Amino acid sequence: MKNSTKNILGWLMYDFANSSFTTIIVTVVYSVYFRNVVVNKGELGTALWGRAVSISMLFVALSAPIFGAIADYSRSKKKFLFINCYLTVIFTALLYFVKAGDVFLGMLFFIIANFGFNSGNVFYNALLPDVASRENMGKISGLGWGVGYVGGLISLIMILPLVHNNQTRLVFPVVALFFGVFALFTFILLREVRKPSKRTNYFKTAYHRIMTTARHMKDFKELIKFILSYLVYNDGIIIVISFAAIYGSVRFGMDQKQLIIYFIIANLTSVIGSFLFGFITDKIGAKKTISVSLFIWIFVVLAAFFSSSIKQYYFVGALAGTVIGASQSTSRTMLALLTPDSKMTEFFGFYAVTGRIASIFGPLIYGEISRITGEQKWAILSVTVFFALGLILLNFVDEEKGKYTAINWHE
Repeated sequence: MKNSTKNILGWLMYDFANSSFTTIIVTVVYSVYFRNVVVNKGELGTALWGRAVSISMLFVALSAPIFGAIADYSRSKKKFLFINCYLTVIFTALLYFVKAGDVFLGMLFFIIANFGFNSGNVFYNALLPDVASRENMGKISGLGWGVGYVGGLISLIMILPLVHNNQTRLVFPVVALFFGVFALFTFILLREVRKPSKRTNYFKTAYHRIMTTARHMKDFKELIKFILSYLVYNDGIIIVISFAAIYGSVRFGMDQKQLIIYFIIANLTSVIGSFLFGFITDKIGAKKTISVSLFIWIFVVLAAFFSSSIKQYYFVGALAGTVIGASQSTSRTMLALLTPDSKMTEFFGFYAVTGRIASIFGPLIYGEISRITGEQKWAILSVTVFFALGLILLNFVDEEKGKYTAINWHE
């Protein structure tokens, strides 16, 4: 089934569907709506948004290794993906009922939706080896991000009339419908590699497998080094995704229509960047590709700090778009290349945990710096630290040694 067109298409369609949630709910519309309308108390809204993102990531960090191990043992990655997908869809639609002053409800519904979204990605990422061979993982992973940004772009264009007519709350059920309908193609087309499994106490089995993973980790030193690097630089990416629209709204006074156009441009460059970097990964290797993307990220953040007009910030968004998908898709590829096939879901769960643990702190730090200083200009500068430190740690990873270990490892 690997490299089958039907299977690849099914896998890609989930990226197409779920990008509407990241783009519109997390980044462009709901984040700004929550800060400016639901809370409407200046930088306190920024801080509360950071806390909501961090809380949802904490729950993912606590649950991902357990669910990952269960799914791996019961061979039910697709089933768990389905549950988390439609948990996200339901609570995204419920955001329609969040109005000015409904701070608790606005945080609660978003936390559950974002939990489902990020939990689902554990199983979605772990399905990559069922779809692609090791030789073309970089291409397929990059293609996934590229197709995802096409989905994000189409969903942005679709909601533009609603925002233009001041129907912001209607955006949320429309996004839920988009996500839910297009995700169905994944569950219809994609066939999971299923091996015989036996009835057992899955939670007990999960605990045993997690302990086994912890013991086996000493055999994968390059993987551990990479995860430490990823833990740091991915926090910078999460901050950008969570606060880019809020930064544009507060710093430059951009309205929702301007922000949507801004992210339409960013999504266009993201499509180009994802496809391009997918091929580059297969040519020069994942480590070098991630390093290049991190250098660009540092420049992007500094450019955002020194920007003094909307026009300049538009340029920053276009440049950020070229690397946002590339750095994430290449990271997904790097993990798969450094992981033995038999441990893929389990290690992706561990990978998700490290990423989500990091994601707890980044948005929290950004939000609190904004609240304390009263200016997001200083908060954005902190993001360069995450990218620079991640780049330094990545330098210690021996990619070829890690790939050799993964291919030749046996339980």
